[in-house]
Amino acid sequence: MTNGHHSDHPAASGAAAQHSGDTYQRFLTDFFGVIAYGELSAFERMSSDARFSPTLHDRATLGRLAVQEYAHFELITARLSAMGVDPEEAMRPFQASVDAFHDRTRPADWYESLMKSFVTDAISDDFYQAVASRLDAETNSLFQGLKAAEQSGEILLGRLREALADDPRLASRLALWGRRLVGEALTQAQRVLMERAFLGGLLDDQGPDAGSVDAKVKSLTAQLTRNHSKRMSLLGLTA
Repeated sequence: MTNGHHSDHPAASGAAAQHSGDTYQRFLTDFFGVIAYGELSAFERMSSDARFSPTLHDRATLGRLAVQEYAHFELITARLSAMGVDPEEAMRPFQASVDAFHDRTRPADWYESLMKSFVTDAISDDFYQAVASRLDAETNSLFQGLKAAEQSGEILLGRLREALADDPRLASRLALWGRRLVGEALTQAQRVLMERAFLGGLLDDQGPDAGSVDAKVKSLTAQLTRNHSKRMSLLGLTA
């Protein structure tokens, strides 16, 4: 989940100097914690949604994707354990907000579940990639491996295209649902960023001042929004 080019970033030298110490370790604990809980939640969500699939093929496909999410969860929690961190302790600060997000975005049927997985997983990947590109080489390598193994985006995109082709009436409903999901997901991402004040020191070599953090959050939000609009266009939907 990284572009692998953080050496080309103007802040790379400053960021590299910050890839050690207690502040950086606290950041990694939080970062891995929120990802781990997100992967565990995705596993639970896909496993549950698979039961309502319209075909056995769909059921098997979602089941495979759920297993993949759990494999990612195990990789992240193994990394936390290797850091000497209890994975449950790392995940716990994010449990309430992630659960609240899913409570606010309960899909009405299987097609909305499919769209939710497509939208939220893609935004999460974009979010993690944007942050991971500023981190140390070992962490980048871990995210590159996760990204290389990722299959859900293309699979979900293909299945949504089929559904929309079979029933064009779904388009307006799924477009509206997608807009609601992206709004909730961006609010969630902003909350995670702003609640961790030291993030500014990791994202910018100018230091963790409030203005710098706010500018970075706004820039990242704009980037996530642009990427979401492109994905909706691939479905023939308006973001």
